Amino acid sequence: MAGMATTAGANGSTRNWTFLTNHAHVLLAIARDPTARLRDVADKVGVTERAAQAIVADLEAEGYLQRTRVGRRNEYTVNPAGHFRHPAEADRQVGDLLALFTPGPADEGTARH
Repeated sequence: MAGMATTAGANGSTRNWTFLTNHAHVLLAIARDPTARLRDVADKVGVTERAAQAIVADLEAEGYLQRTRVGRRNEYTVNPAGHFRHPAEADRQVGDLLALFTPGPADEGTARH
């Protein structure tokens, strides 16, 4: 994943970290391109294809995603009404996250800087 933040640890080592989990990154990648191949999602997120498959399985099992077979491809539908799993954010829906990071109808075609 390009541009990942690094922090110097107490012993001088550096650690990579981000505010969003790989599950959130996969969900956002699919929300942006519902017909994307998992290989492409994995590349965008910076995980292996197998990890992307496992994450999608988790998201499907919990009702955040629905997969539909269209010909030889999968098409995904994101459930924006799903709630965050952590107790600190359980009162919020994932649609709030999607609204922050995916273009809405008014944003489509607008270049982001």
